Amino acid sequence: MTFKPWSRATRNFGGTFDLAELKDRITTLQSETAEPGFWDDQKSAQTVLKKISRLEKELRMWERLREFHDEVEIHLELLQEAGSGEAASDALEALSQYGSDLDFAEVRHLLSDPDDEKDAILTIHPGAGGTESQDWAAMLQRLYIRWIERHGYQYEILDIQPGEEAGIKDVTIEVKGQHTYGYLKAEAGVHRLVRISPFDAQARRHTSFASVFVYPAAEDNVEIEVNEKDLRIDTYRASGAGGQHVNKTDSAVRITHIPTGIVAQCQNERSQMKNKATAMKILKSRLYDLRRAEQDAAKQKMEETKMDVAFGSQIRSYVFQPYTMVKDHRTKEESGNIQAVMDGDIDSFLRAFLLQNARPATQK
Repeated sequence: MTFKPWSRATRNFGGTFDLAELKDRITTLQSETAEPGFWDDQKSAQTVLKKISRLEKELRMWERLREFHDEVEIHLELLQEAGSGEAASDALEALSQYGSDLDFAEVRHLLSDPDDEKDAILTIHPGAGGTESQDWAAMLQRLYIRWIERHGYQYEILDIQPGEEAGIKDVTIEVKGQHTYGYLKAEAGVHRLVRISPFDAQARRHTSFASVFVYPAAEDNVEIEVNEKDLRIDTYRASGAGGQHVNKTDSAVRITHIPTGIVAQCQNERSQMKNKATAMKILKSRLYDLRRAEQDAAKQKMEETKMDVAFGSQIRSYVFQPYTMVKDHRTKEESGNIQAVMDGDIDSFLRAFLLQNARPATQK
């Protein structure tokens, strides 16, 4: 029994992936690093090195896939000779690994937007409902951190505002790693929770909402012009748990971009200067995302597509009672293992979203 290499990949992507071309691109970029004056522009040099690293990882992915394909063919030939027993077990294991890697390659190839390979800035806001919604926002924060850790990415909490009793009022997280924006853009929208509230003495079932916004992190070499006259910068005393850790100076910074109304803030650092720098980083990422939306007539501006954090607007529901189910209302992807999802196992939802968006509009 034989297989045509990349049969599944070529069916989805419309052609055979050219490894020779990929290797040529890597060689060309590597030759640039040896040119005199390459390091004169540090930002440009770092961009080239990141591109080389990304292409080398992609090359390893395809070479690994080809190795697994060859291994599967060998196991199937042995299975035809042996008929069953250990040969069957080995063949199934090889097929399983090959299928898993093929799925990964398929999804990776769907991340074709230039911004997909960038880091992501993820923000979570609770909806109406006080402590209940704030607790739900904190649960989502944990979910995404577990997903980040599962994939070996790095993250930094740029800003967080704790709730009075429990949960959080707001959190902004920078997620660092290849294609993190490409994956996490699937999470932008309203998330709905149904459970028996731990804050209700009568143990009634409550519905809570939280909104998630995802922006591509603006890279250092991307010019985002911000006129100082367009900014309103407010300083205030950072909130906290109280006691000896209360900040007694106005170190927290809130920056409002007056023309767009975009607000960015940070209070994590004790230094007002560091908080201002982080807030500016968040602001520039959001302005960059807004500029992307304006340049692409096929995409609506993110700020215009935000729905009310309430009934009927959710992209995904998480039901703990009276049954357990996580369902994405856009793709119809479901999971009955809600605990695994809350522990960061959301790859099936991300994949379903990317596959749906890759299909022609007539097939959606």
